[in-house]
Amino acid sequence: MARRLPPLNGLKAFEAAARSESFTRAAEELNVTQGAVSHQVKALEDTLGLKLFHRERQRLILTEAGRDYLAVVRDALDRIAVGTERLLQRQEGGVLTVSTSPDFAAKWLVNRLSHFAEQHPDVNLRVSATTHYVDFAGEDVDVAIRHGDGNWPGLHVERLYSERLFPVCSPKLVAGRNRITKAADLLKFPLLRLEDAKNWTRLFEAAGLKATVGPGPVLNRASILIDAAIDGQGIALARTALAARDLIDGRLVRPIDVSLRMAKTYWIVCPKAASNVPKIVTFRNWVLAEAAEDARRLKTLTP
Repeated sequence: MARRLPPLNGLKAFEAAARSESFTRAAEELNVTQGAVSHQVKALEDTLGLKLFHRERQRLILTEAGRDYLAVVRDALDRIAVGTERLLQRQEGGVLTVSTSPDFAAKWLVNRLSHFAEQHPDVNLRVSATTHYVDFAGEDVDVAIRHGDGNWPGLHVERLYSERLFPVCSPKLVAGRNRITKAADLLKFPLLRLEDAKNWTRLFEAAGLKATVGPGPVLNRASILIDAAIDGQGIALARTALAARDLIDGRLVRPIDVSLRMAKTYWIVCPKAASNVPKIVTFRNWVLAEAAEDARRLKTLTP
């Protein structure tokens, strides 16, 4: 059954006029003209078929029906105000669900969670690590960090990094006599690869070297590949975003200054309608600031 509701503007005008006992003061509060308030109250009375005020010279006096109705209207408006405030507080704080890949979660996001919590204690991050692109319409996710070309119609996207792919390894692996000075020196070590050796072949070509990449450990996750390199098991090819923290903290080094520019990179993604939700803006600004600081610090590291 459809609700039988009077005009909302009439209710607001009636409540303000009853509280101030004046159409003029109600108009000032509602930022409309005195005539508009008077008209809205008269329309409400016509809708109800009841007189709500006795209009005297300089004062409004509630009728008995007006007093009874005011209690109902005031309670309803108070409930709406409280509900609205709670909703706005949820947008500014509360739980923020972030979807991203297991690799990005493991090598970028997880070790920074305490930084975010210190700066934004009112927002509780919930990280959902998954290999599929989230469906914002059907899943309880606020924002995502995706890897791709940034072409996702209907979504608000911002690029996180300009990605390059380059060799990384443990500093202990290339210490002393094992120092690498040219691309050919890389072939003296186990070359870890993700799925296959195509990117190694491309890297050697970019360095002006025709080289046959022999057999070596093959792993199916970039985060595992990087961890194997940290452990000294060989040299890996790593993307900027995933290797940044380990390079900055000294767990990895770039043994040689050669790299490949990558067409795809990481993007912060959310529905366009939610792009200005305060807690999403807070998270997006924090992620972009972290990435910018990574870029600044990576420039100070010489391969």
